[in-house]
Amino acid sequence: MVKARDVAAAKARALAARVSSRGRGKAPSAPGFVLAGEGSAAAGVRNKTKRLEIYAAEKAAKKAAKRERQAERRREAEALGDAAPAKAVPKTIESTREADEAVCQPGDEELAADEATDEFASHFGADRPPNVLLTTSRKPSAKMIAVMRDLLTVFPMATFYERRAYELKEIVRFATKRGFTDVVVLHEDAKVLNSVLVTHLPEGPTARFKLTSWTPIKAIKGHGRATKHKPELVLNNFTTRLGHRVGRMFASLFCQDPNFRGRRVITFHNQRDFVFFRHHRYVFEGRPEKEKAKDKARGRDRSAEDGAAGLAIKREMRARLQECGPRFTLKLQSMQKGTFDSKHGEYEFKHAWDMD
Repeated sequence: MVKARDVAAAKARALAARVSSRGRGKAPSAPGFVLAGEGSAAAGVRNKTKRLEIYAAEKAAKKAAKRERQAERRREAEALGDAAPAKAVPKTIESTREADEAVCQPGDEELAADEATDEFASHFGADRPPNVLLTTSRKPSAKMIAVMRDLLTVFPMATFYERRAYELKEIVRFATKRGFTDVVVLHEDAKVLNSVLVTHLPEGPTARFKLTSWTPIKAIKGHGRATKHKPELVLNNFTTRLGHRVGRMFASLFCQDPNFRGRRVITFHNQRDFVFFRHHRYVFEGRPEKEKAKDKARGRDRSAEDGAAGLAIKREMRARLQECGPRFTLKLQSMQKGTFDSKHGEYEFKHAWDMD
């Protein structure tokens, strides 16, 4: 039986031979001429259209060969059963990363003692529910106002205040007197979001993040509508001492008693010092078992009706994730002890250019 990869490779070779026979002996003098890679059948072909056709045929042949190898491995694993060799672990940047000495180990008593008395201890002890003040830089653009509207759907316990001409220190004092637990300030430059400042009240710390890859809710295809329920919170890969501190700061913005009925999930995923934010909700599709029991008691079989109508509907309950948005990426630029102080603040961490 002729395999698909053999057919694709034969087509690529035939096309290359036909084209090269027409232009044999001619030097590639056309401007912008690019030779194909070494060993490619498209090498030496002057015509751009033909060269792209040959390259596409070679690429299709490689994909067909890869699928054939994958299918062969699956068949071999099914035939051997439990004696099948273990799956090869792909080499990625994360899997080949050297172990970091700063990574906290489970059962670290010193870390547990520090976290029991840090600035976030009252929040995790359920003594102070989160109350977030959201504001912007001075003279916000219309895009910034839309960003605030999206963020208000993320934080159920947040209130937006206009910045006007107030200094950040004045805002911090105002928020402390009004009983707010955190202040979140978004900055923009030329109508482009560029940073976020998060201050925990009343004793700090203050963190500044670089903000990139902002995607508003309306730009996410098939997005869901967030409810007012308290969301669940997922923090991934905050494993170092600094990562623990940043993760606890993010956690202090959300309640510790989520409403599971709302099916909302907030995720902060840390990877290579970039923090990816995502907002989802669970969606359950199909009919629960109790409805099936009711239909059976009534003598009605909906699965038979669906089959008769030619509808390929699976009635079993299934769960999936629907993104609610927004989505964005953060990178820590500085972590400062206490509330915001640009002149005399003591920094726990400050990003330098040679860290990238």
